[in-house]
Amino acid sequence: MFAAIAPSYDLNNRLFSLGIDQRWRRKAVKLSRLKADDVVVDVACGTGDLTLAYAWALSSRTDFPTDEPRVIGIDYTYEMLPRAIRKWLNIGFDEHEGEDFHDPRWKRYVAFLNGDAQNLPLPDACCDVVSIAFGIRNVADSNRAYREFRRVLRPGGRVVVLEFSKPTNPIIRGGYNFYFNHILTRLAALVARDKTGAYRYLASSVETFKTRQQMKADLESARFGEVQPHPLTFGVAVIYVGFVK
Repeated sequence: MFAAIAPSYDLNNRLFSLGIDQRWRRKAVKLSRLKADDVVVDVACGTGDLTLAYAWALSSRTDFPTDEPRVIGIDYTYEMLPRAIRKWLNIGFDEHEGEDFHDPRWKRYVAFLNGDAQNLPLPDACCDVVSIAFGIRNVADSNRAYREFRRVLRPGGRVVVLEFSKPTNPIIRGGYNFYFNHILTRLAALVARDKTGAYRYLASSVETFKTRQQMKADLESARFGEVQPHPLTFGVAVIYVGFVK
């Protein structure tokens, strides 16, 4: 299903969020409290928007890249990854100025892997931030994924989960539900020429997913502390941030 919509994934994201989705990702990066020597793992990275947002933020704090990746994007749908890689190699360097960014080691600054959130292809305690944007509701067992996030994080590490939510204001929630269920799903499917039902699934997955209280409780059960939800744009989306105890 996600392989089928990969070619139009970015276009639909920008079009039907009016570009706000990128602002949400920048907020997620800000809430991550990045340090200059951090290593970031972005799970369910898709076409790499959040992965690259972390790369830009980290590169501004780094004098020069190391030979090892500093940001790793992981996605279960292989067809998303070539688009993320092209975005990094072909678009990324155009956005930076300075001779340092022409060094080939910058190409190794970001790596992309095909993998499962429930069984990350990474060693224990290998990173400082684990993020997942609009992906946790697509994981078969989100609690198992949270335990994996906890496993690969170092002491002091942060988990950052960006996900859709239901607005608490009943008027806004009514408008949101109408837009999501009747406008976005139909037009997005038309733009993508999608016959798999991916965008109908999108609406239903948001409608049936966990509440903010459940999300917070699940992260705390995975031994993350100080878990705080940060609502965005009238509560249409929420960023959950937790810390390794």
